Amino acid sequence: MSIQLGIVILYVCILVGISMYVRKRTLNSVGFLFAGRGLTTPMVAANITATAVGAASTIGVAENAFTHGISAGLYNVAWAAGAIVMAFLAAGKYRKMECTTIPEFFERFYDKKGRIIAVLGMITVQLVITSLQYIAGGAILSSLLPQFFTFEQGMIVSAIVFIGTTLIGGLWFSGISNILSVTLIYIGVCISTFTIIQKQGGWDQLVLSLPAGVAWFDPIAPLGLATVIGWFVVMITQTLTAQGPVQIACAAADEKTAKRGFLWGAVMMFPIGFLCAIMGMAARVAHPALNATLALPNMIMGLEPIVAGVTLAALWAADIGTCSHILLAAGTLFSQDIYKRFINPRITDHQYTIINRWAVLLLGLGTLWMAFNASGIVKTMLIGLSLTTAFTIVFLGTIFLPGLCRKNTAFYTTAAGIITLICWQFIPATHVVAHPIYLEWIVCSITFVLVALIDSQRIKHAS
Repeated sequence: MSIQLGIVILYVCILVGISMYVRKRTLNSVGFLFAGRGLTTPMVAANITATAVGAASTIGVAENAFTHGISAGLYNVAWAAGAIVMAFLAAGKYRKMECTTIPEFFERFYDKKGRIIAVLGMITVQLVITSLQYIAGGAILSSLLPQFFTFEQGMIVSAIVFIGTTLIGGLWFSGISNILSVTLIYIGVCISTFTIIQKQGGWDQLVLSLPAGVAWFDPIAPLGLATVIGWFVVMITQTLTAQGPVQIACAAADEKTAKRGFLWGAVMMFPIGFLCAIMGMAARVAHPALNATLALPNMIMGLEPIVAGVTLAALWAADIGTCSHILLAAGTLFSQDIYKRFINPRITDHQYTIINRWAVLLLGLGTLWMAFNASGIVKTMLIGLSLTTAFTIVFLGTIFLPGLCRKNTAFYTTAAGIITLICWQFIPATHVVAHPIYLEWIVCSITFVLVALIDSQRIKHAS
C-alpha cells in the first residue's frame, strides 16, 4: 500500500508541477481559457481523448459491463463517432470563427434572449459532467488507498486537486498533462486487462465462469438497440456543441490542427471502452456481490502494486483532465456570457481572468453537492448530455440551413429542449421512447421547423 500511496503522491506532484510550469502562460484570458489558441495536434487529441476517457468511459463502462457485458464498451465507440463528426462538420468552423462559447454564437446570429437561455442550459450540462468526475475520483482513491479514504473522502480530495490544478494552469495544464495521462492509461489498462484474464485462468475460463442469463458477448441485446443508438445520438449531439469539445477546438493552433486532433482523438478513445468492459465482466466473476461502480478499481487493485498504482493514478489523472476543461467550460460560460455580457461589459482582461478563476472555484465547489446526490455514472451523464440536442440543431441549422433560421429559433428551440428534459425527469408519462435523447430530437426538430414557419425575421448567414 505504501507503493501505491507513493505513486499517487508522485502523480499529484507532477500535475501540480505542470500547472505551475504553465502558470505564466495563463495570466491573460486567452492563455487561461484557450491555451493562447496554440494547442498542437497531439494536445488536441489528448484533450478530447481525456475528456472522453473520464468517469463514464472507464469506471462507468465497467459498471455497465458488470451486468450487461461487452456491449458496454460501445459507449466509447459512440464517443469516437462524435469526435469524427466534430472533425468533419464543426471543429474547423469553430476555430475559424474564433467563438468562445455556444451562447456567444447564438447571440452573434440570433438575439440576446437566445444567448441567455443557452448559457443557463449549458452551465447545467457542464456541472452534471463535473460532478461525475468527483464520483469516479472517489471510487478510485477509496479502492487504491482504503486506509486513507472512504468513498466520500475520496470525492472531496479529488475535488480539491481537480479544482486546484485548474485554477493554476488553465487549459494549458490539461493540454500538457493529458498527453502523460492518456499514455499511462493505455499502458496500464492494457497490462491490467491481460493480467486479470490470466489470473482468472485465461479467456476461455473467464467466458465459462460468467453467470448464465446474460448474453455477455452480444454487442446489442443486453442493453437493447434503442439504448445503443441513443448513446451514438447523444455523443454525436454533445460533441458538436458541448462547451468542453468546443473550447478544445477553439484552442487549436488552426483549423487543420483542430480537425486532425479530433480524428486522432477518435482513434485513441476507441479501444479503451472494450478493455474496461472486459475488466467489469471479470469483476462479476470474481466478486459477484460487489458494488458495480467499484468493479474496475477493485479488479485493478488485485494486481501487482506498481501496475495497480500507475493505472488507477492515470485514470484519476484522466478524470482531472476531463474535469479541468469542463470546469473551465463552465467558468467561461459564466464569465463570458453572464458577467462580461450583462454585469460588467467594460471589464479589463486582467479582471476578466480573475473572474474566470473565481467562477471555476465556486462552480467547482458547488458540483460537490451534485456528486453526493448522483446515481449511476453513465445514466446520469447521458441524461445531462441530452440537453445539448437543442444547441446542436440550432448550430447545424445556422451553418448548413441558414434559410430556415429565424431570430427566435435559438430561444424557442432551446426552451423546448429544457422543458422536454424537465418533463422526462418528473412526468413518467413522457417516457414514450427508450431514451430522452430521442424525445429531445423530436421536440426540438419540430420546434425548429415551426419557428421557421411562423417567424418571418431571418438571420444573417454564417460565414
